[in-house]
Amino acid sequence: MLAHTPVLRRAALATATALLIAGLAAAIDTRETAPRFRAKSLDGEQFSNESLKGKVVLLQFWATWCGFCRRDQPAVDAIVHDFESQGLVVLAVNVGESKSKVKKYLQDSPRACKIVATEDTNLAALFAAHAYPLYVLIDRDGTIAGTQRGAGGLEALRELLAKAGLKSE
Repeated sequence: MLAHTPVLRRAALATATALLIAGLAAAIDTRETAPRFRAKSLDGEQFSNESLKGKVVLLQFWATWCGFCRRDQPAVDAIVHDFESQGLVVLAVNVGESKSKVKKYLQDSPRACKIVATEDTNLAALFAAHAYPLYVLIDRDGTIAGTQRGAGGLEALRELLAKAGLKSE
């Protein structure tokens, strides 16, 4: 039995070391820094990583023809109203359509968020937005806190925002 004691000690030490390393790995923040971007809303407001530092930014990539985007529009508008006081900025990036088409759509379906046309930003290219809606959440430190592909409604958006520390009041 005494002959096995060093083996057991080594096994216990190896297990403890593995648990310590696993714990440290879990504590490391694996979030990526958001790529450098620029955007101009239809009303002329300029946005960039630098101008939005300290804010939580939700990017919504959408198109006027997208039924799922239309279905999520009231949820996006609701979170603008619910979280704006906590520093949330929502940029709805229309992908692949002309400004005139987007403006015509907005006459019948106004939005509470800032609307950005593809030609006024590099965001759609940076995030390879090809399926809509696509949501990308950037936290106050400028790192990507989460993404959501597809429409999920109000609760899904609230869960996404919680990843950047925003809570419903």
